[in-house]
Amino acid sequence: MTKDVIALTKKMPDPLSVLAGLLSGGPDRLVGTEGDGAVVRLHDEQGRPLVSVEAPLLVQVPGEAERLLGATEPEVPYWWTEARATTGVAEAEALAGTFAARLATLVGGTAWPPEAADSLAVVKTDGVSAAPVPAAAQPAVDVLTDKVAVVIQDRPVVAMTAWLQDAFRAAANAELGLQIVTPAGTRLSPAVRNSLPGWPSRWVVQDERDGYYDGLSGAVLTWANGLFVTVESPDATREDPRTPVAASFKEAPLEAGDTGERQLAISFRTVHPADDRLVLGGAVEAVWREITGEPPAGWGTEEPANLPWSLRQLTDVAYERTPEPTWLVVVGSPERPGLATVRITRTKAGVEEDVTMAFGYGPAEEVPHDAVPAAAEALATRHDLQSMLVQIRRARRDLSVPPRFEGPGVPYAFVLGAEEVREMPGDRARRTPLAERPRELGPKTRPALYYPLPGDPSDLSGWQDFERLMRHLKGGS
Repeated sequence: MTKDVIALTKKMPDPLSVLAGLLSGGPDRLVGTEGDGAVVRLHDEQGRPLVSVEAPLLVQVPGEAERLLGATEPEVPYWWTEARATTGVAEAEALAGTFAARLATLVGGTAWPPEAADSLAVVKTDGVSAAPVPAAAQPAVDVLTDKVAVVIQDRPVVAMTAWLQDAFRAAANAELGLQIVTPAGTRLSPAVRNSLPGWPSRWVVQDERDGYYDGLSGAVLTWANGLFVTVESPDATREDPRTPVAASFKEAPLEAGDTGERQLAISFRTVHPADDRLVLGGAVEAVWREITGEPPAGWGTEEPANLPWSLRQLTDVAYERTPEPTWLVVVGSPERPGLATVRITRTKAGVEEDVTMAFGYGPAEEVPHDAVPAAAEALATRHDLQSMLVQIRRARRDLSVPPRFEGPGVPYAFVLGAEEVREMPGDRARRTPLAERPRELGPKTRPALYYPLPGDPSDLSGWQDFERLMRHLKGGS
C-alpha cells in the first residue's frame, strides 16, 4: 500500500532542511524535479522515482489536520509538506518517513503518521529499484492501463490534494477512468466524492471477506482486463444483471443503528451577468451565514483548505484562471463542520457558480430547518439564483464518506430562481401537484418560488413528491 507521509511544521522548511531530508537515502541518491520545481523526487539508479515531495503549503485555516489526518496540528499558521512513497517498495516508504522525520526535527514540528517517521537514520537503498513509470503517469498514479488510472491511498480520509487533482486531470485528459483503492478503514472527503466522475471511475475498498467492493454502491469487484469491474452473481441474467453486494457494506449500518447524526445538504447554481466588478463567493457566504451564523473559515484550490475566507482573493483566483473553470473547496470551523465545493465557469449565459455544500450535526444538535428559507431568500434576491435543492440525510457529523450504506437524503425544499419562473409558460410554476403552495421570495413583481418538501430521512416518499414536482415544472404529466 502506498504511503503518504506528512510533516507539519511551524516554520517554513528552508533549503538546508529539505536537503537534509532528501539525503535520507544517502549522498548518492539521485534527486530530480518536475512541474517547474513544484515536486522534488528521489530516484533509483535508473532514474525511476522512489519518493515524491510536494512544495510546502502554508495552512492558515484551523482544524484541517484534524479533519483529514486525525492529527494534532500546530497553531495556525503552519506548513504542510507531503512526501509520497512509490508503491510496492518498502525502502521508499522508509525514505519518505525519514524525510518527514528529519524535516520535523530540524524545523520544529511533527510528522504523520508517527509510526512511519520514527527514524532519522540513512535508509539503505543500494540496489533498490522501482517499477518503470508510464509516460502519462502522475506522482499520485500507481497503476496506469489503457482504461483507468489507479491511485492507492492509505490515509484516514482521502482528500482532494494537489497530488490527486493532478491524477484527476491527467485521467480526464487521457479519457481514462480514475479508480481510488483504499483499505477498509478509509473514508472520502466530500470534495473527492463530489468530484469522482462516473463509470469506469470508482472508489475501490479492500475487504477481508469479499476481496474488493465499491465504497459507494457496495458492489463486489474484481480486477479484470485492466480495471476493477463488478462481479456477476451466479443468478444474473441478461434482463436482471445482478451484482452481489459486499457483506461489510450491508452489515456496518445495521450494527451501528441510527446514531442520530444528520447532515443538511444544499446544492445550488447561480448565474451572474459577466461584469468586471463582479465579486464571486458571495452566494456561498450568504448561505453559510444564514445556516451557521458565521462566514466560512477558509477556502483553497485543494485540500487541505489553506487560506482564510476572502471574497476578493477567491475572485482574483477565478479571474486569473479564466477562461478555464475554477474548482474550490470551502470549509467551516472545527466547532461547526461544513464543507462546500464550488465550480466557477464562464459561459454564454454569464458566470456560473455550481455549489454543493453540507453541514454536520450530532445527536444533541438541532438541524436549523428554519434558516433554510432565509438562505434561499438571500440567494434569490442578491445572488442571481437559478435553482436550489435542500436535503436532510442520516450521515456523519464530520461530513466524511464511509465505505458503507448511509441511505439517500430526503428533499426538504426546492427553489426555482426568478428568471426561471418568469420564463415558464402560464402559471405552471405556481400551480404544483404538491399539497402546499410555493412561497414567493424576493420582489413581488419578479419573485423566485420556494417549494416545501417533507425532508424526513425516515420517509423516502419525499423523493416521489420531488419527482412529481420536476415532471410538472418540465411540462410532463
